Amino acid sequence: MTSSRLLRADLHLHTHYSPDSLSSFGKLVTACLEKGIDCVAVTDHNTIAGARLMQRLCPFKVVVGEEIRTRDGELIGLFLEEEVPPGLSLEETVKRIKGQGGLVLVPHPFDRFRHGIGLQGLRRILDQVDLVEVFNARTIFLKDNQRAREFASRHGIPGVAVSDAHSPSEVGRSYTELPTFDGPESFLEALGQARTIERAASPLVHLFSRWAVVARALGRRPNKM
Repeated sequence: MTSSRLLRADLHLHTHYSPDSLSSFGKLVTACLEKGIDCVAVTDHNTIAGARLMQRLCPFKVVVGEEIRTRDGELIGLFLEEEVPPGLSLEETVKRIKGQGGLVLVPHPFDRFRHGIGLQGLRRILDQVDLVEVFNARTIFLKDNQRAREFASRHGIPGVAVSDAHSPSEVGRSYTELPTFDGPESFLEALGQARTIERAASPLVHLFSRWAVVARALGRRPNKM
């Protein structure tokens, strides 16, 4: 550990590099500063381009991540150096993440409305999972989050709370407090002292994502800054 100061980390959020978000970098940074979020993992869908740019622009810690659509559901890689292509098996996706020193985060595994990997997927890669979202603010049914918490606890896997923000207003709705870190290994160590701050977002936030997809289809381009 480099310091005993606790970070407020939102470890799953999206920029306009995701097709279902119109969030500009400037608005995301402003939202983080206003809400006291001083660490984020940018996890755009199937790309790390937005995360790399955010890392250069932010005055606080940014973890390069990617929410990857595998053949069996979504998986997040953290601390990535290279993009992981979508459409691979769970096992191959994990191999690509681990091969570059990254960590495997399982997002919303039991969310009945989204593309989680579910119980069977978790079992297939259980020995390779580094952390699980035990509270995703966008999950509508709290029971789905509870199932994730119970699974993580049963198997001794660290759990985190995230906003899964697709709009600036969602940033920091839920987050994880943990000691500061300087890479994957110290991040995992810090998770041993983590505390989750859990607040559900309104179900209406999903309309922002729907609108973003429609707006892009109609030719709207987000303000990148």
